[in-house]
Amino acid sequence: MESRVPVRISIVNDYDVVVQGLARMFEPMKDRIQVVEVSTNRPGVAPVDIALIDSFAQTRDINQVLAEANAEHYVFYSWSLAPDLIETWAGFGVVGFLDKRLTAEELADALERIKRGEAGVVSADYPPSADIDLGDWPGRDHGLTAREAEVIALITQGLGNDEIARRMFTSINTVKTYIRSAYRKIDVDTRTRAVLWGVDHGFRPDAIKAAAPDA
Repeated sequence: MESRVPVRISIVNDYDVVVQGLARMFEPMKDRIQVVEVSTNRPGVAPVDIALIDSFAQTRDINQVLAEANAEHYVFYSWSLAPDLIETWAGFGVVGFLDKRLTAEELADALERIKRGEAGVVSADYPPSADIDLGDWPGRDHGLTAREAEVIALITQGLGNDEIARRMFTSINTVKTYIRSAYRKIDVDTRTRAVLWGVDHGFRPDAIKAAAPDA
């Protein structure tokens, strides 16, 4: 029987803890998924089958993100896959839209399908998964959920609530709920203090490009 050739991927996000967390998630399935490079705010170097673009606190221009990824296919990885988001990113050549609540097995399966040339692969192709958060993010060790951490990251970058809601493809009321719960966990009561806390705890975007562990 012909041996399976792993899908070569790069993981793209502005936060090193995010890309490294995803890289670790794929380690048990190296026969299927080979993480060649993790990149934060830097152009990709190694050519790969797929650039997996993590949406966490993503504020860069779509064209810039895609232009810097040295990949045959582009996949957007997010908690929010609203129709207008899919339409916008598909217009720039993104061929896969995968929900962060997919299991690692489902995520690997979707990436394999995309490498085989299937277009329009979306999370709706899979049965609903448990409400789980894979990978890692800044503030996790302080009890922040992934979505609370994303809000704090965007606040640290200087975005207002309306812009945060647009970036996260959610409602302003949902953003305010995340802010209240995050503030309680990090023990701050003003936006200024939240920004200072974020700066001190790794919520500013990184600028690192490196080969993935054991690549």
